[in-house]
Amino acid sequence: MKWVDIVLLALIAGVFVYALIKRVNPYEAFTEGAAEAVPTILRVLPSLGAMLAAISLFRHSGAMDALSGLLAPVLNRIGIPTELVTLTVLRPFSGSASLALLRDTLTTYGADSFVGRAASTLVGSSETIFYTLAVYCGSVGIRKARYAFPVSIICGLFGCIMSILLVKLI
Repeated sequence: MKWVDIVLLALIAGVFVYALIKRVNPYEAFTEGAAEAVPTILRVLPSLGAMLAAISLFRHSGAMDALSGLLAPVLNRIGIPTELVTLTVLRPFSGSASLALLRDTLTTYGADSFVGRAASTLVGSSETIFYTLAVYCGSVGIRKARYAFPVSIICGLFGCIMSILLVKLI
């Protein structure tokens, strides 16, 4: 048994012991919490569906490749290898697609290569910005994100650049 399994088992047991001490029925508390989550899910679902459709359209229309081609010279100039341009562009849109691209990158270049280490660090230090904004803003009913979008893009780009530059230093 791994230590992670032991910690998870201890956490679950701890919750049940705490519930018994406080004289709370854990099953009822769980089902009440799940019932409270349903309205939130219904508020988030349209935003999430629209975002997933937009990502699919963006990737399959060729716009992703065109944007990667436009950004390649700029990103190369600041030290981001050509092999990571698509990953840098894709990461803010889709976590699963960027993980698949990371797997392909690690298979092609190896985990110990600069490109492999930089790709791994890039994925680990960046966020799926559009997914996060859709879920968070949709869950509380925000229709105009105002500054959240540009600030998220700037921070995401900064995180990508810094992750690759730090791999170069190490």
